[in-house]
Amino acid sequence: MTAVAPARSRRHTRVVALFAVLVVALVVVSLVSAGAGQYGLPVSDVLRAVFGQPLADPFAEGALWAVRFPRVVMSLLVGAVLGVCGALMQGTFGNPLAEPGVVGVSSGAAVGACLSIVFGWTFLGAFTTPGAAFVAGLITTFAVYALSRSSGRTGTVSMILTGVAVNAVAGAIVALLMFIGDQAAREQIVFWQLGSVAGARWAYVWVAAPLVLVTAIAALSVARRLDLLALGDRQARHLGIDVERLRLVVICAVAVGVSAAVSYAGIISFVGLVVPHLIRMVVGPGHRVLVPASLLGGAVLLAAADLLARTVVAYADLPIGMVTALIGGPFFFWLLRRNRTKAGGWL
Repeated sequence: MTAVAPARSRRHTRVVALFAVLVVALVVVSLVSAGAGQYGLPVSDVLRAVFGQPLADPFAEGALWAVRFPRVVMSLLVGAVLGVCGALMQGTFGNPLAEPGVVGVSSGAAVGACLSIVFGWTFLGAFTTPGAAFVAGLITTFAVYALSRSSGRTGTVSMILTGVAVNAVAGAIVALLMFIGDQAAREQIVFWQLGSVAGARWAYVWVAAPLVLVTAIAALSVARRLDLLALGDRQARHLGIDVERLRLVVICAVAVGVSAAVSYAGIISFVGLVVPHLIRMVVGPGHRVLVPASLLGGAVLLAAADLLARTVVAYADLPIGMVTALIGGPFFFWLLRRNRTKAGGWL
């Protein structure tokens, strides 16, 4: 008991410190990001606008509310849901290298968006391409789940392999659509696949926010059961966990959340891989802490990446997916080398 109490106290301190740092970082990055850009604004003006005070420059106030704030909020929402879904996937598959794209949701959404772009669909107005991407992402994810089931159960290995196959087919369909599309369609597809929140508007935010909220609530509701699932499927069943139902809930949550994120921001890689890992290294694998911390960490990371994308090159707006890949790629390679060193060979 004497050794357990100090350990719990140290972990509690780390958890409190982590959430404090994440909340402060979230506020600071959001304020700085709202003021940064070709038309720079001081943080004091951003704070005045947030608290409803009029600015001396009406153009600056209009730019904040019509362009900057929706972009910042959308980057926070997308980063949060990608971080949460990454934690869910790693917990469900029992694999620290799993990410939301494993179940084909991103590639499926890409197919839907490309179909809308190439064939010029406009039946939902400005929401047509995001809507097509959202629906296609859901369909692809549930197809992977259904195809990986055998005798009423889904195995992690079969689901991963099915996801790899479906991702390959979806990639081929995207390539075919780029081939038959015109030059303007190809350029739009390439830009969409690189990921960006540059086109965020309040109307998009109001649609994405409830879907992100649903995903976050579902993730928090299964956090304790994911801790038990880490013991293994058989042991979790002995402890009263309905493993198949748990996996279905997680897959549904990931499908909804990532489809919403991808439909409005394009394909943004590595956030769901990097953020849960960093959080796990600080406070351990417990999902009741990991899930909300991944939500905050993902929001901070993507908002910071968007800030970097808008400011690192003068008069240019880099694709945010490229920035996250440049950060996540080296981290992924370091992670593989770290696992190899620990295990004595590639895992």
